[in-house]
Amino acid sequence: MARLRAPDGCPWDREQTMSSLRPYLLEETYEVLEAIDVGDPREHCEELGDLLLQIVFQSQLASEAGQFAFEDVAEAISNKLVSRHPHVFGDVKVKDAEAVLKQWAALKKEEKAAKGKGRSVLEGVPREMPALARADRLTEKASRVGFDWPDATGARAKVEEELRELDEAVASGDRAAVEHELGDVLFAAANLARKLSVAPEEALRAAVARFIVRFEHVERGLERAAVPHGQATLEQMDELWNEAKALEGQTKKTT
Repeated sequence: MARLRAPDGCPWDREQTMSSLRPYLLEETYEVLEAIDVGDPREHCEELGDLLLQIVFQSQLASEAGQFAFEDVAEAISNKLVSRHPHVFGDVKVKDAEAVLKQWAALKKEEKAAKGKGRSVLEGVPREMPALARADRLTEKASRVGFDWPDATGARAKVEEELRELDEAVASGDRAAVEHELGDVLFAAANLARKLSVAPEEALRAAVARFIVRFEHVERGLERAAVPHGQATLEQMDELWNEAKALEGQTKKTT
């Protein structure tokens, strides 16, 4: 990367800034996630390399600015792993994974306090995260200090409560209230997912993938039936939609 950024290096690489690299970092992260879903180790390895390139690239820019180098990045995370695992690298005893998470949160809060930060356990969850994933992380962080239901029952009841309030907002015709209450429903659903040990972002991603497969089946069915574009009835589309769901069920039974 230093060679690419050199005066006689690559014109494109030389023009990049921290701001211009932002979309590439996100894109490469999503491509890693997609490779994990596909389950191809070679593709996963390749996409991790592309993501690592973004870390190397940003480190090179920082190095040129006299801020830090790639070696500093590696050393920083290495030191953090040691300090956050006193039950591995020290004499601290922990009972289980839950105790490890609570210890991690406490140590992280101490580190932030030493830097004049960390007044809230919710700090450190990026605003740029997808909202559903952010809701999951925020409620998980709050749960570490006891702000949580003992099981999924309370979280499930909260979803029902928020749905009732959404119905009331819809009936009132107040658009701002509808948006407010719909947001509460989505937040409550994300919290319920956490209590059920389901990643809400991944669950929604899978639902979106199923929607695409089913809707494309509907489109193919209408095309076979020579139904003009946009002129199919809801009943026709529903029938094909249910047919697609049935085919999914058959596929699951045979795999």
